[in-house]
Amino acid sequence: MQIDGIDPAEDDGDGFIVQWGRWSWNDDRPALVFTRQFAVCDEGDQDDEFWQPQRWNVELELVFADAPAWVDLGDMAWTSMGFDFDPIGHERATALSQIATFIETLPQISAMWRAIPVGSALGLERAD
Repeated sequence: MQIDGIDPAEDDGDGFIVQWGRWSWNDDRPALVFTRQFAVCDEGDQDDEFWQPQRWNVELELVFADAPAWVDLGDMAWTSMGFDFDPIGHERATALSQIATFIETLPQISAMWRAIPVGSALGLERAD
């Protein structure tokens, strides 16, 4: 979905990242994190030579109970697909499809993808 007031995707204004791992803030439980990042361009004085857009993250974190299928997930901590800033539409759909295909090659993440989370958190925060 296109959102008004952000930099276009080609200027890294609208992107996503998929991450998985174990982190201290969720008691080292297995987690999948889906983030969409926006660069809000209608804030501040754009004539200022040091002006930068504000970057915001909308993040969904899914937390899972430990299971033998992802016992060594800790070795993959902070692993991610990296940011993707393809434009909304066909290019973004292709990028999301590529991530789904890549996840199928990772047994731990593939098992987690099909599991039922025991908790979740949705957040909105400044990324810069």
